[in-house]
Amino acid sequence: MTHAAYLQRGLPAHITLITLAVPMILANITTPLLGLVDTAVMGHMDASAPLAGASIGGLILTQIYWVCGFLRMSATGLSAQARGKRSHEDIAKTFYQTAFVGLTIGLMLWVFQQPVLWAGLALTAPSEVVSEFAESYFNVRVWGAPAALTNVALIGWLVGQQKTRAVLIIQVIGNLLNAGLDLLFVWSLDMEVEGVALASVIAEYTMAMLGLFIALRHINGVKPAWYWFSRSAQKVLMKLNGDMFLRNLALQGCLAFLTIQGARYGETATAVNAILMQFFVLIALGLDGIAYAVEATVGEAAGANSKDGVVRQTHRGLVWSSVVAIFYALAFYVFGENIIQLLTDIKALQLAAQPYLSLMVLLPLLAHWCFLFDGVFVGLTRAKSMRNTMIISALVVYFPVWFVLREAGNEALWWSLLAFLLARGVTLGGSFYWYYVRAGDRD
Repeated sequence: MTHAAYLQRGLPAHITLITLAVPMILANITTPLLGLVDTAVMGHMDASAPLAGASIGGLILTQIYWVCGFLRMSATGLSAQARGKRSHEDIAKTFYQTAFVGLTIGLMLWVFQQPVLWAGLALTAPSEVVSEFAESYFNVRVWGAPAALTNVALIGWLVGQQKTRAVLIIQVIGNLLNAGLDLLFVWSLDMEVEGVALASVIAEYTMAMLGLFIALRHINGVKPAWYWFSRSAQKVLMKLNGDMFLRNLALQGCLAFLTIQGARYGETATAVNAILMQFFVLIALGLDGIAYAVEATVGEAAGANSKDGVVRQTHRGLVWSSVVAIFYALAFYVFGENIIQLLTDIKALQLAAQPYLSLMVLLPLLAHWCFLFDGVFVGLTRAKSMRNTMIISALVVYFPVWFVLREAGNEALWWSLLAFLLARGVTLGGSFYWYYVRAGDRD
């Protein structure tokens, strides 16, 4: 593709971005739906301990998988840039390298499963009965770690190759299989929490095999070269993953602080925060979809050495990110109380959550900038900027704002989160302007 192709204007370019974003939005929606099925299946057991135990066992792994999201980010950026270069060798190399790293980390998690489990149980401190169910769930589910983390890398690589419909198909098949096996193992075979865990393991390996099949067909069966896995050949990837890892830890630290500090304000505040976090989950469904599309298109332009193309693709993403944010804000303004009522039928919690609705209306308007520019910088593989701006936003904005407003109690946590999200968008946007827009003007 020529340099001029990245400068195309008008409707076709916007349609391309939306056709990439919509499958990812739909794929994002399938994951919480699966969580509902898991919860419903376990929620119909004779006691609450199995549900609590499986939730804790699952939480230990999902938190690790979430932190390992750097695998998807680095895979997407490198894959998209290889596509922009139109280099079949680079496209194949990024596939093998990123899948290898995902598989390696998954195998390490499996090998060190017992220390990981002990640490998780020590942090959550469940009762003895709940702990037994958590251990039973974890000991089965951890066998899926190699497949799950390989799949994280594969999804990122496929997004970079703009195969978002393939990602949607993989997610739908995997989640439907998981849900069906939940019902079979638990209700028909009476396997309890082990059955729910086994269903997830089988689904994870199925999705990984589907991803590998699609990827291998896309690279036309190109075989890996051994030197691709040498330390020098993977230096860029490992540096990228390291910076992304630190970025994710900083973000996780801020979210964990909100949960832990909110718990100190009492049971009502804890429950209210759980409800309000669902608003955050809702906006992530749409804004992440736009960000994924931007990662692919910006990365492709960067791989083609089209600075103007990078800027233009960023502007297009910003248009649609703003549209989605305004839609969410209006929906929360009009239907906010209804959403709260759907999430809880406890009157006291409904009344306690309603004063936060104005903050929820602001949430997408202030947050969409960081979602968008995260996507831009993933496509550019500028992980160092993502790491630095995340840490600066946490240390200079998030915690100081909370400290100043701490007398406001739980509400201070949400004001600090909004300020943190806005700071991330401003710092990333400023970095983008300095490195690309202003640099383009100088050229």
